Amino acid sequence: MFSPPFNRIIQELPASTPFVGPETLERQLGTPFALRLGANESPFGMSLATQTAMVNALSTTPWYGDPEAYDLRAQLAKLHHLPMEHVAVGSGIDEILGWIVRIFVQPKDPVAASLGGYPTFQYHVRSFGAHLELVPYRSDFTNDLQGLLQAVVETKAHVLYLANPDNPTGTYLTPEVLEPFIRSLPADCILILDEAYLDFVPPAQQWPITDLYPQVLRLRTFSKIYGMAGARIGYVLAHPEIILAFNKIRNHFGVNRPALAGALAALADVEFMHWVRQENSLGRADYEQMAQAHGIASIPSSTNFVSFNLKSKERAQTMLHRLTQLGVFVRTPGGAPPLDLLLRITVGTFAQRQQLQALFAAALSAT
Repeated sequence: MFSPPFNRIIQELPASTPFVGPETLERQLGTPFALRLGANESPFGMSLATQTAMVNALSTTPWYGDPEAYDLRAQLAKLHHLPMEHVAVGSGIDEILGWIVRIFVQPKDPVAASLGGYPTFQYHVRSFGAHLELVPYRSDFTNDLQGLLQAVVETKAHVLYLANPDNPTGTYLTPEVLEPFIRSLPADCILILDEAYLDFVPPAQQWPITDLYPQVLRLRTFSKIYGMAGARIGYVLAHPEIILAFNKIRNHFGVNRPALAGALAALADVEFMHWVRQENSLGRADYEQMAQAHGIASIPSSTNFVSFNLKSKERAQTMLHRLTQLGVFVRTPGGAPPLDLLLRITVGTFAQRQQLQALFAAALSAT
């Protein structure tokens, strides 16, 4: 019998998958979902300009993508008023998280994060043999900043992960709260600030990019407001020394040419981004009204999803199961309290929201 010579870390890791895809669930159900509202993809899609740029770039697919992503990095640097040396482009935030873990984390190192936060980051940390110091969310479903700071100080963790706006709760730390927290961190602690959903926050409420601390890495994506999740493209803003370190280990041809072309076009189509932000805001309000109509609390969200507080783990799981059977793909964060009380639903189009209302009521009647 063949026994692959896996390294010790892989031998000790249990089989795991950060997310079960809707396609997997559809194969299990034997039918496609009527509503796909579980992965926080954009139901509003890409702008016409983005689609056109990607279609036009298909003819160049026989060529590798630009390993420096020069044109896109130049545009991102201009957008954020930074030198290009502060920008790196990768095939989505998930890949960039892998870069970060690879250059900063060693086996058995402590790494701090919130318990029940983004699974892919934790997936990367465990795959490098490091130890996660996980801090539960507060009872109001916000990240426990004091608890995270304490975990960093007590374990001497050199890496801390924080999503803002948060996934899976949708809560948002304003600059007035975030910046003092960053200043309180030890100087040798790297903060991974995952800002995948920041485009849904009004610009006046965002922490300015110009306030770039050398130990803070700010991660952005084209998957959410730009509707390019399947193209797999994102970027990181960081100190030039960190960007140079990424160049030592990253896949230099990891981003395809249509994705690079689409991202450039998406940045230029500001009007479409503003429209998606507005439609998303209207959709969140509809979800909040739906929750109120059924006597359910919803968590104020700064993202393209809303999490509903069903007050018990059993009720949340029943709603998940019932909606799945009704053809609606949604997710529950699960894990430790208080996240196990939640049901998370992506904001859909107006037509999708109308359809969801009836199915949500039907599922709720079974709980």
